[in-house]
Amino acid sequence: LDKVVDIDQSPIGRTPRSNPATYTGLFDLIRELYASTPDAKMRDYGNGRFSFNTKGGRCEACKGDGILKIEMNFLSDVYVPCEVCGGRRYNRETLEVKYKGKNIYDVLEMSVEEALSFFSAHPKIKRKLQILKEVGLGYMKLGQPATTLSGGEAQKLMMARALYKNAPVLVLDEPTAALDPIAENEIYLQYRDMTEGKTSLFISHRLASTQFCDRVLFLQEGRITEEGTHRQLLEKGGEYARLYEIQSCWYRKEYKGGEQA
Repeated sequence: LDKVVDIDQSPIGRTPRSNPATYTGLFDLIRELYASTPDAKMRDYGNGRFSFNTKGGRCEACKGDGILKIEMNFLSDVYVPCEVCGGRRYNRETLEVKYKGKNIYDVLEMSVEEALSFFSAHPKIKRKLQILKEVGLGYMKLGQPATTLSGGEAQKLMMARALYKNAPVLVLDEPTAALDPIAENEIYLQYRDMTEGKTSLFISHRLASTQFCDRVLFLQEGRITEEGTHRQLLEKGGEYARLYEIQSCWYRKEYKGGEQA
C-alpha cells in the first residue's frame, strides 16, 4: 500500500483564516491561476500575492482578516469590517487583478456551485469543487470561516479532502462521534456511495453506524468476540445485540436502566 488516509475528530481549523478553500487545498490552485493571468505577470505577482496570510497582497490594516476587533471592557468584543479594505481582505493593487472579471475576493465569496461553473475550464479546480458538491456542500462559500461551520459540515469537508487523495485504504476513527445520529447516518450514506472500490476501516462505539459496514468485528478487552454483518450479529443475540438495543433506546430517550451504553 502506497497511501493510507486517516479521518478522525481533529478540528479542521481553529481560526477564521481557515476556510473550505484553504483546508482542501483548492485555494492553492486558484492563487496559481490568478498568478498566471497577464495582468499579474505584468506586475510580477506570484502566488503569494493572492494569499491573505502573508504580507504583500493582503490589507495590512486588518492583516488580511477583513474585520477588526473592538475590545469592550464589560461587554463581548465587537467585530466590524475593516475601513481600509471594506472587509475585502486584500489591498487595492491585488484586487485590480481579475480573471473573467472577478478578483480573488470575489472568488472567496462564491458558493461551490457558482465556482464550479466559473472554473469549468480548469480540470484540477473543477474536480475538487465537484467532490465538495457531491458530499453536499454545494451551497457553501469558499471563504466561509471554518469556525462558523457546523459539525456535519466540518466532517463533510474532511471527507472531501480524503477523497481528493484517492488512497486505496481509508481509516475512519470515530470522525462523527460529536454528531447526532441523523447527521451521522446522512454522512455515512454519502461516504459509502463515494468510496466504492476502496477499503474502509471504520472504528466506532455507536453501533447504529456499523450497519453500513460489510463486515463487523466486535472487540471486548482487545479481543474479537463476535464478527459478521450487522444483521447477523443482531440475530445472534450476543453482547453486540444487547449493546445495540441499549443504545437504540437511549437515542429514543426510552432507556431507563442504570447501564450506560
